[in-house]
Amino acid sequence: MYGKAHAPEYQGALTTLSVNSSLTDVLAAGTRQLKEAEQAGQHGEAARSGLAVAEAHRRLGQVGDADRAWKASYRSARAAEDMAAMAWALWSGGTLARQRGAFPLARRLLQLAADMGKSGGDVVVRGYSLAGLAETGRIQGDYEAVARLHEQLLAEARRRGEARHTVWALEGIAQIHRNTGSYDTAYALFEEAAEIAAGADDRRGHAWALRGLADIVSVRDGDTERALALLSEAETACRAMKLSSALAYNHKMRGNVLYRARRYAEARDLYEQALAEFRAMSEPRGTALARLGLAKSLARLGRDSAETADELARLAGELDRIGLRHAREMVARAEVELGLRAEVVR
Repeated sequence: MYGKAHAPEYQGALTTLSVNSSLTDVLAAGTRQLKEAEQAGQHGEAARSGLAVAEAHRRLGQVGDADRAWKASYRSARAAEDMAAMAWALWSGGTLARQRGAFPLARRLLQLAADMGKSGGDVVVRGYSLAGLAETGRIQGDYEAVARLHEQLLAEARRRGEARHTVWALEGIAQIHRNTGSYDTAYALFEEAAEIAAGADDRRGHAWALRGLADIVSVRDGDTERALALLSEAETACRAMKLSSALAYNHKMRGNVLYRARRYAEARDLYEQALAEFRAMSEPRGTALARLGLAKSLARLGRDSAETADELARLAGELDRIGLRHAREMVARAEVELGLRAEVVR
């Protein structure tokens, strides 16, 4: 039903790049092709190669370089009067804005990208942009608002046989079910995503699916060793492709698994590692989640309760400012778990 996964963001002379290409290789090839296109005055090709450069920088956590690259790609696309290429550049900029925690900007750019993709007749960039809007809402915890969009995008991806997008949609829906306590449904969706990704040779999607499975195996089944084994398998792919963000989230999840197993000192070390990685790439959501895990671990290891309460209060304020509703609820649950406030009965 599904063919091999491909990366539509690698365009023009870079279409030979694989979805599994190392990001450092993508960056090198994209930079080389971008320079050649600029020297030849080929605005369209500069836009397409610049998109690959922007995405490589973003996924490597090089935020400033990614910001400059997507804007340059947009300018080149505009000079070429290529509406589809302009939409792809806006998609990249919107995805970067979400990664940086600038959610209102992410929504504006992704909606512009979706509208421009429709006007430019590029159904793929429109689909990716709508998926970006759905993911933005899901990350913020607006599940009711985006669940239907996830389902619609999943149906479209299945109909077209697009393995990569099918895997993305399955993982997004699975995460919603996981966060609302439907562990069995979430597990089945993550499992299907892992199978499709493996069959389509989508290593990035497979690594994220394994991370989701590890989470469920840990929280539902209490099977620490299997969860850690799944995360180790995912980490191998993350390292091979230089997936900085995915690797940091893998380490954060490993901390979660160890915390649930009451191996608090080990969990603390993993949270500290993930926190450093997230901060290095200016990733506010990951930073907040790692801080939360670290605060809980330190509390379990004997940290003064007043210090823990202060840290959680500051973290709650930061999450309110960013607009991460689900993560904010996690902080409230942590305060109850650690005996810092009474549970509110509704």
